[in-house]
Amino acid sequence: MQRYKKFVAAAAAIPLATVLLLAGCAPREFGQTPEDVSAYRYLPYFADGKFRNQEETPYYPDRVRGGGHTGRLRFFLPNPNAPDYPFPMVRLGKDAFAENPEELTAYWLGHSSLIIDLEGKRLLVDPVIGNAAPIPFAVRRFAPPPLERRELPLPDYVLITHDHYDHLEYATIRHLKDKKTFFIVPLGVGAHLVKWGISPEKIRELGWGDEFSKDGIRIIAERALHFSGRTYATRDSSLWASYVLKGSRKRIFISGDTGYSGHFRAIGDQHGPFDLAFIEIDAWNPGWPKTHLFPDEVIRAYHDVRAKALVPVHWGVFDLALHPWDESIRMIARLADKDGGVNLLTPLMGQQLVPGLTQPEHWWANLPSFQSGRNRDCRADKKTEEKNRCIKLFSSY
Repeated sequence: MQRYKKFVAAAAAIPLATVLLLAGCAPREFGQTPEDVSAYRYLPYFADGKFRNQEETPYYPDRVRGGGHTGRLRFFLPNPNAPDYPFPMVRLGKDAFAENPEELTAYWLGHSSLIIDLEGKRLLVDPVIGNAAPIPFAVRRFAPPPLERRELPLPDYVLITHDHYDHLEYATIRHLKDKKTFFIVPLGVGAHLVKWGISPEKIRELGWGDEFSKDGIRIIAERALHFSGRTYATRDSSLWASYVLKGSRKRIFISGDTGYSGHFRAIGDQHGPFDLAFIEIDAWNPGWPKTHLFPDEVIRAYHDVRAKALVPVHWGVFDLALHPWDESIRMIARLADKDGGVNLLTPLMGQQLVPGLTQPEHWWANLPSFQSGRNRDCRADKKTEEKNRCIKLFSSY
């Protein structure tokens, strides 16, 4: 009955959301498209007013597979792929972070959000603390963040990989508006930030192959195979990218959202090896085979970029592609074990990750597994002994 009530409430919210959007009630979250695109016209990945991948990224509606509603309606409906129990995590406050950024540490905040210390500089990557939609009742988190927005440490740099709602959040950008920080974004994304009150002097846009360098840290935007847009009308009006971070001693790769292609090998040949590679692992589907990585492609990408350690991101918070929430990470772990040459690190949300010191700990493996969108152990009556056993699994974290 409770699930039915949630379904009815969500269904009723859909026409309301449509009316609100058509009435212009969420324009601030939509952001802004670039007013002048003349500087992009000579780029090989820009044509007809849009940014383009340099290979095909097809969409096959008839091949979409997964549990639950397969259309965009799923972003409003109760999520059949999400857990109904809390995740173990390390709760963070401002006092959790060193006053002076460290040599190389990282914190995974869930999904693709990261705090990275690299040789004395602190970077905040794709920070999303709330839901991933311009309206409050769509694309909801199924796991809370390990810290509140007000508890974010002051970053030297904010990196955005692309402008989708699960990577670029209006509220967090506004929170950082008056802070002494610098924003590094793909071409066209700066228009959103300016619309939201960020001074243009605090923004640097990068195309593929472009570099920002300061205080011994080099930040290089590289290719990714994806798309952009915060509305249908603004699709591909800004670029998407991966990032290479280089200090004098340490190197990091951030894949951004991407499908698999030869760009991973090219990045590894030019910039590798990497001490850490943060590679997206979720939202793959046969219906869109080239805009996200399948699990076996994650392992290939790890080897292509010549990484010393793989940290999976883009999972554990939002249901974006019809999988059970833990399917991707379990498949990655099995493939990594079979490969034998993958140093897989899966920290808890909020756990400090220090390469060479942080030990592999498959915390998610101790949680109940999903099968076909239903939890095998815990989606029974909450009063049952089995449910209570499930709750105890994470009580020690």
